This record gives sequence, structure tokens and C-alpha cells, in this order.
Amino acid sequence: MKRFLFSIFCGSLFIACGASKNTVPDTPDTPPLPLSKSMSNTTYWQQHVDYKMEIDMDVNTYQYKGKQELVYTNNSPDVLKKVFYHLYFNAFQPGSEMDVRSRTIEDPDSRVGDRISKLQPNEIGYIKVNSLQQNGKTLNYETVGTVLEVDLASPINPGESVTFTMDFDAQVPLQIRRSGRNNKEGVALSMTQWYPKLAEYDFEGWHADPYIGREFHGVWGNFDISLTIDKNYVVGGTGYLETETVNGTTKTLRFKAPNVHDFTWAADNAYIHDTAQVPNGPLLNFYYKNTLDKEKLEHWKNMQPKAVELMQYFSKHIGPYPYKQYSIIQGGDGGMEYAMCTLITGDRNFGSLVGVTAHEMAHTWFQFLLATNEAKHEWMDEGFTSYISHWAMNDIFNKNNPNPSDNSYKGYYYLANSGKEQPQTTHADRYQYNQSYGISAYSKGEVFMAQLGYVIGKENLKKTIKAYYDNWAFKHPTPNDFIRVAEQVSGLELDWYLTDFTQTTNTIDYAVKSVNGTTITLERKGLMPMPIDIKVKYEDGSTEDFYIPLQMMRGEKPTEATTIKDWAWAYPTYTFETKKPVKNVQIDASGFMADVDQTNNKL
Repeated sequence: MKRFLFSIFCGSLFIACGASKNTVPDTPDTPPLPLSKSMSNTTYWQQHVDYKMEIDMDVNTYQYKGKQELVYTNNSPDVLKKVFYHLYFNAFQPGSEMDVRSRTIEDPDSRVGDRISKLQPNEIGYIKVNSLQQNGKTLNYETVGTVLEVDLASPINPGESVTFTMDFDAQVPLQIRRSGRNNKEGVALSMTQWYPKLAEYDFEGWHADPYIGREFHGVWGNFDISLTIDKNYVVGGTGYLETETVNGTTKTLRFKAPNVHDFTWAADNAYIHDTAQVPNGPLLNFYYKNTLDKEKLEHWKNMQPKAVELMQYFSKHIGPYPYKQYSIIQGGDGGMEYAMCTLITGDRNFGSLVGVTAHEMAHTWFQFLLATNEAKHEWMDEGFTSYISHWAMNDIFNKNNPNPSDNSYKGYYYLANSGKEQPQTTHADRYQYNQSYGISAYSKGEVFMAQLGYVIGKENLKKTIKAYYDNWAFKHPTPNDFIRVAEQVSGLELDWYLTDFTQTTNTIDYAVKSVNGTTITLERKGLMPMPIDIKVKYEDGSTEDFYIPLQMMRGEKPTEATTIKDWAWAYPTYTFETKKPVKNVQIDASGFMADVDQTNNKL
């Protein structure tokens, strides 16, 4: 993903850019991890794939040839009669769905615009499959845009493993979106979504989404990649370098990556390669061009100890980073996370460089270890990542902001009051506006997490995030899986929260209706229910905090406030008595409840 961090001001969108049971063994043939007994979904299963590829890259023509051997294990209870591959580079051709969507949406991504429509034959991207076999039998297949539709020679039965072998040719497109050659900062090769990638099949069926603009979903497995490239190019990315052999003007690098769901690499003949060791953690690699000006080169040096701190923060507050290395690589078109690495543009000021690193590194947990389907639940990876990275930056830079998510709240308020909001259940490619997608995924997604701390208590939220990692790392969790973890941790019923906030555009709006002596009346004006924190200031100058539980939660969060009777959602008003005359009342003094109209929160 990305990327781009969203902040909203004055209605305008500005884009600114220890051991664990989940630890991955060093060997590349890691089996799927056993399920935790505390997981709510006891019938969970996921597919498994092992890739072995030989790639011959010509850095002069930007074309490469590939041989792929893919062992696919059907862990589903279903008989599979077809399979699908993603051919992502085919999106970078005039007339592709990505091209046409960019030229017809009202607010196109400025990085794409109409650029694809203007690509020349030697600038387009493509992946051409020349042959494909299943256990040695030739298959019929058809390339349909960015998807390869494959008829199987024989069905794949539950529990069966089959071997697919493929020869393919490909061309790296001129860099436009995430992938490509010769990006705006001069990086030669940003190789993301670059190989024929088997589509995911899960309890919802196949996910063979065309590549129109959004992000990805992949099958967990192991990668064994042999890359032949010009010997003067420095290569970094996913996996561990096993061997390097020089043969004349080229070299062959062999990488292995255990238990990941994607493989990315970048290459340039002007990369500086630095390293930093995280205490009791992975080796961090930094690849950036020696052509950056002196100030920017210094930023890259100074960013490295901050990256160590970030890795430590995320490992402490989510769960241990399980691999032996992580690479931060200059490349791409902004920032985008991948297995064991990220690609970021590097010509940035220091704050921006650390900020984008924080966001993309956090995606290692929220999307690459907790591998949600980004096409359907983009708010989980983007929002959860935005939440934890903003809190990390607040801590590392000692900002002491009591709500590091405050800009995301502003962004959500803008969207909720704009008339352009769509439910977060909307497919990522099918938002009417790019801005609506961005705010919904990043800002509202972050508010979901921060506000959950208001609902269940901050300590319970911290425990929920760690339990979510323990239960669902190396799997494909859904929104329901996350909220069930939160329920198990807090002991509260939370289905209403998931339903209203993510599956509808219902809003929160509570008001202080009247204060008469010792009698306070509150009003629910929005459709979404919430428990309510109240701060009361009495005529004598003293204050008292009250907590009104939401009846459908079937319990209360831990609080030092005075807990009073439940408020059932269907009742539009709620009245309670205090012991002393009241001077004024404020709803949610903390600001963590996403009330879309706060003008009526105080009286």
C-alpha cells in the first residue's frame, strides 16, 4: 500500500506524504502454522503455495524471461476445477481497466492521470505466458486483462498438491503506479507485482480481482528465486540472499523467503547499501541512491536509528517481528509495503522520510503478517497501520499528543459531513471518488481503532492488538475475526460497533439537551449507538466524571468514573440526577468518540 498519509484541514484533503509461537523458522519449507485454541473460527483453513523461479533480466531493454515452478496445495474442503493467476503488469497498457478508470473517475490519482494511455510499445508493461502445465500436462488458458484464466487438466481435490510449470516473458513498464522502471527519482527497477501470481481462494471463493488501482491479496507460501542481472546492480528486497555467482557481465542471486505471500525486489547501479542491527531483532537494510543531494543523504543516515526504534516499538506493541531482515528501499511512487521490505520515494525532508518509513514498516504487521484482503477490507490494513504508526511517531519524537489520531478524526468528520461517504464494506476499486476511498481507508479506519479504545478501555485495546497478532498472524483475518478478539479480551458485546461503523454510514451525534439544577438530560441525535463519558462541573467548582454504559454492550469498560444506569439505543433521550447543582456538562472530554457534531456536546 502506499504511501500517503491523509490529513484534513478546513474541508480540504492534503496528501503528505523475543521468541513467539508465530516466529518463522529459517528453513524455506515452513508448514502452515497451527491454529490458536482461542481463535473464534475453528474451521479456518488457508491455501499454500511454493514458488521456484528463474529470472533473466536485461537491464538495457527492461525485458526479462521467467521459468516458474509452483506447487499448490488445496487445503480447502472444495474440489477446484480451475485456477487464476494475476498478471499485474498488463495494467500498464493503453486501454487497460487501470487506464480507463483513471481517465474517467472525477478525481484521478495524479500519479496515474492519463499517463498509461500515452505509453509507447517499449514503455508498456506486460506478462506473456508462453506455456503452462499441470503435473506435466499442457493446459488451456486465456489472458483476460490482468488475469490469466486457466482450465485444469484434472480437478484439484481437497488435500491434494499439484505442480504447475510455466514459461513467461515480461516487460517492465515505465514507472507509473508502484511498479516500474526509471521512477521520478531515477531508480532503475522497482519490481513489485512483477511475476504471474496465483490468485487466492478462501472461504469466499476465488479472488481474481482485475488490477484497477487498489491493493492485493495473496496465498501464503515459500519463495525460491534465482535472479540473473547486470553485475553492477545492487539488489534488495524480500527474502534472504543464499548465494551470489558472477558470470562475466552478469551475476545470479538466489533468494529464499519463508512463509510470505508476495516477493518484491528493487535494483539500481547507484544504490548505497547500509545496515543497522535491531537489538534482539532483525538486520535492517537501507538502499538509497548516491545521487541524492548532500542534505537528503544525511536524512537517510539519520533515519536509520529511528527505523530501529520503530521496529522495536511495533514488535513491543503488536508482536515480535518474525523474520531475520527488513529492507527500506528507495523506489516506487510514494510508499508501498511488501514482504520483509518497503519501497519509498527518498527525496524527502527528514520528518517525511521517517513518517513514511513508520507507516510502511507498520504494514509489516497490519497486512503482511495479519494478511487481510485489501480489496475488501482496505480499512483494516490502512487504518490499523495509520493508528499504530501515528502513536509510534508520537512516542519516538516525544510529541506528547494525548490523541495522535486527531488528524484522522478531522478527516473522518469531513467525509461524514460531505455527503460522499460510502460504507467501508465497499470494494476498494468501487468508491465513487478516490478521496472518499482514501479518507475511509486511512482516516476512518484509524478512528475505528482509536475509538475502540474509548469503547472498551485503552488497556483492553492494547491487549486486543496483541491478542489479534497472537491468534491471526500468518493467516487471513476478516473484520469479524478482529472484533471477536476484542470481545474475548474485553468481555463485551461489540457486534454493533463493527456493524454500524464499518457496514453503514450511520454517524454518532450525542447532545446535552438540558441542565436543570441537579437534572441532566442527554439526547441521541445520530443513528449510531455509543456508551457515553460525561464530565460534570458543579456550581461549587468541583467536577465529577460519569459513565453511561450502552445496554447492548452487556457490560462496562474499566473506568474510574461513576457508572450509572445503561442507555438503551432506541430511547432518544436519557435523564439522570446528580447530588449537587450543575454548572455545565461536557460529553466525551477526551475527544476519542467520533461525534460528528460537537457543537452540542457541552452546555
